[in-house]
Amino acid sequence: MQNIDSFLISGFPWIVGVFLIIYLFANTIKIVPEYRRLVVFRLGRLIGTKGPGLVFVIPFIDRVITTDLRTITLDVPVQEVITKDNVPIKVNAIVYLRVMNPEKAVTQVENYIIASGFMAQTTLRSVIGSVELDEVLSSREKINEELQKIIDDRTDAWGIKVSAVEVKELELPEGMKRAMARQAEAERERRAKIIAAEGELQAAQKLSEAARQMETSDITLQLRYLQTVREIAGERNTTTFFPIPMDIFSPFIEKLKNKEK
Repeated sequence: MQNIDSFLISGFPWIVGVFLIIYLFANTIKIVPEYRRLVVFRLGRLIGTKGPGLVFVIPFIDRVITTDLRTITLDVPVQEVITKDNVPIKVNAIVYLRVMNPEKAVTQVENYIIASGFMAQTTLRSVIGSVELDEVLSSREKINEELQKIIDDRTDAWGIKVSAVEVKELELPEGMKRAMARQAEAERERRAKIIAAEGELQAAQKLSEAARQMETSDITLQLRYLQTVREIAGERNTTTFFPIPMDIFSPFIEKLKNKEK
């Protein structure tokens, strides 16, 4: 028993030394993936960005902050906005951003994801509130480009690149939806009336051309007469109409007029 105690007492420094070496080794060598970077501070001072691959740091002296370089999808929560024409709507968006300068993303802002999210919310309310509802509905690509440009300019000092902004959903009040439905219905009725009027105009023009052609050609009028008779006489129709030209009665009418005189 005394031998075991003496062995533990004499071997304890070696055990502590082995664990200390393992701990220092684990904190000295770091493996950084391709999509990450380590921002290293030595005694509180920024010395640069390291990675990818094997990175050596000094334990207890160097402090490292890991930064992800992959594109981050930031969901902007629903914002209640009043448009330029005083229509209250609810709108949300998606922001795609990535870190281009890890040193700025760590030193210039406390949390670049939260800061970018608040920046996107305020910009979304500002841009949507400066346009009318019709422009929001019809020019969404233009609004997306404007949002992307504004947010990207404001986050450039943080080393952040905003690649795209997409307005995801747009919720309108029920009264506005009914008004837009009535407007769309009236627009369709207007187009239907215009199309019908254009059809009548084209039909009248064609009839005028046909009348002029029949006036110059007697055979055309005769063919039209036979075609009309054929259309009237159906398979189950026992009655046939024969139109009689008024020229046949012209002599009788002239004779009656002469007698009256």
